[in-house]
Amino acid sequence: MKKGLFFVALMIGAMGVKAQVNIQEMYDFNRGHLTTTLEMFKGDKWGSTFFFNDIYHPFDMNVPSEYYTEISRAINFWQGTKLAPLSLHVEWNGGNFASNSWLFGVEYFLHSSDYSKRLTFQLMYKEISHIVVHLVDYIPLQFTMVWGVDNLMGVKGLQFSGFLDVWGSGDTWVNPLVDPTDPVETTHWVMLAEPQLWYNIGQHFNCGQLSIGGEVEMSYNFTGGWHATTNFYENKGFNVAPCLGLKWNF
Repeated sequence: MKKGLFFVALMIGAMGVKAQVNIQEMYDFNRGHLTTTLEMFKGDKWGSTFFFNDIYHPFDMNVPSEYYTEISRAINFWQGTKLAPLSLHVEWNGGNFASNSWLFGVEYFLHSSDYSKRLTFQLMYKEISHIVVHLVDYIPLQFTMVWGVDNLMGVKGLQFSGFLDVWGSGDTWVNPLVDPTDPVETTHWVMLAEPQLWYNIGQHFNCGQLSIGGEVEMSYNFTGGWHATTNFYENKGFNVAPCLGLKWNF
């Protein structure tokens, strides 16, 4: 799951530019596969729209095996007032391995005077529609923090961005290789964070759209990833998954 464009998008929207699109290709060292991510943001006078789509490419399969999508709308038709940093937020996310979810809430955006440092907080009600796993007494809330810093430590073209999600869950962990109906353990909270570091290497050869970098996916009891359909146990507890890749800004 990626939200790296979100803060850049907020900056772009605030500066009057209408849209931004990028594509990323990452190699996941833990899972041993490539992930293609497409991100898009569009700002308007009523707020902004953001989406991304992750597509997983296991090397032992001839076609992409799994996908995950998030699309969100920030509603803010009071831009230019003292309440401009505060927006309403509505979001849908899901995929062919993940449960569909609707989220409703608010977000608050902070930034430096030149928008080179950005931070947003979101608090949302989350409604999960589970298909494979079951829900048992969960708190239907999600807290999200997203950040972005341009020219990190004074290095031109070095960007540090990422997000942290914490949400209530009622997942009953099962092992489909043994018995899909056998409940093993219930988790009530899930955490996912993906700090990213990108360097605009293309600035050195007249190709400013190209960046090189990567991310570290840090999670707790997160069932995401194409391998979740074969082994739910793999992501129980705390896990770290480093990734390396390229990004192209259109």
